[in-house]
Amino acid sequence: METTLPLFVGLLLLASVLACHSGNGDGLGAAWSKRVDERRQLVRELAAQGIRDVRVLAALERVPRHAFVPDAFAGAAYLNQPLPIGAEQTISQPWIVAAMSEALALEGDERVLEVGTGSGYQAAVLAELAREVHSIEIIPELAERAAHVLRELGYDDLHLHVGDGYAGWPAAAPFDAILVTA
Repeated sequence: METTLPLFVGLLLLASVLACHSGNGDGLGAAWSKRVDERRQLVRELAAQGIRDVRVLAALERVPRHAFVPDAFAGAAYLNQPLPIGAEQTISQPWIVAAMSEALALEGDERVLEVGTGSGYQAAVLAELAREVHSIEIIPELAERAAHVLRELGYDDLHLHVGDGYAGWPAAAPFDAILVTA
């Protein structure tokens, strides 16, 4: 196992460089170029902790988590821990985001509903993995901030809704997968 892990991570990094972003990518390039080494280290840690889906690991390497946390916590963005995002909410720790994404077993052509947008980080990871993502956030201030960050990063094809996700989002149903992060 220890001898295959470096090879696995190396292949993952190569796959990440070659992988295509499902959004238009206009803003992703500048954000991605910052803190690349920290993201790669985090991905190595997640792989060592049992996350095996290469697509999920590559998505986590592409999505700049530091863009989704308040500036005061950006220095801790690539630690494997939850962080405050305001409104008494947190951004999930990266291992949880990876494990939940991996559990969906997405292949790339799915329509996904996420209930609980929060910072928008999980939604961005899902947008890297699926054809279409709808995300619902009940707290307007979080939805507004997430929408701004997602637009800035080029995730224009991600549909963010403000409302109570208890009943899902019937107007866009059916979905191939539903992830409840709240």
